[in-house]
Amino acid sequence: MVKNKLRRGLRMTRYVIYRETLVNTKEHIYSFVGSFIGIAILAFIQSKTLANIDSIFLIGSFGASSVLIFGAVQSPLAQPRNLVGGHIISAIIGVTIYKTFPPILWITAPLAVSLSIVMMQLTKTLHPPGGAAALIAIIGTDKVKHLGFLYVLSPVLSGTLILLVVALIFNNLIPSRKYPTNRKFTSFLRKRKADLKT
Repeated sequence: MVKNKLRRGLRMTRYVIYRETLVNTKEHIYSFVGSFIGIAILAFIQSKTLANIDSIFLIGSFGASSVLIFGAVQSPLAQPRNLVGGHIISAIIGVTIYKTFPPILWITAPLAVSLSIVMMQLTKTLHPPGGAAALIAIIGTDKVKHLGFLYVLSPVLSGTLILLVVALIFNNLIPSRKYPTNRKFTSFLRKRKADLKT
């Protein structure tokens, strides 16, 4: 009985890991176009409107968020609550750690990321790029550090909202996509399993 459960668990794990990497050509194109548009808008704002005022708008965590909201639309980690909440909570924690702790990188960097993970878990806003947003507040350029808590509003909140709007519009223009998803992850796995059998 235990052996059968272990085998079944192993089969499901293989299925989830392997199946999630199989994406048809249309999905590759949709992921490319959606992420291209989202990042292009952020980069355009950075290069055209903010270049003269010595501010930043395009941060690394937005690239990771694009992977989720355009490449893994059904993932619970890609949903709007997670996208916005995870970034905001993590940015606040990152800036707070930077401002309150002495600049000892091997303490502040892991503390910011680790606290962000726990707070995202507690608030049900787990979004992996949020950890990057917290880390950027610690290790970012002087421009980022100089922003202080304004970093939370711009680039984090404003950039996240731009990506969210693009994801809502783009992903819902395509019949095979629905964003945000109303299905729970378990029903998503059941559907994928049924697809595999056909």
